[in-house]
Amino acid sequence: MITKDMSILEVLQAYPQARDVFARHGMGCIECMGAEGESLEDGARMHGLNLQVLLEDLNRLVTG
Repeated sequence: MITKDMSILEVLQAYPQARDVFARHGMGCIECMGAEGESLEDGARMHGLNLQVLLEDLNRLVTG
């Protein structure tokens, strides 16, 4: 399960297909240096995204 405390990079390493979810949510800077240490919660806040919606979309990758 993907949680708000995971780093963007951690999610991408575990689930490379998450790149598409991030892109759909307008998180085009997933390869920037901030992605390495930035949590999903921080990234969502910085991009003005609804964290819960982002997590739901990402976790659909895990659960199918």
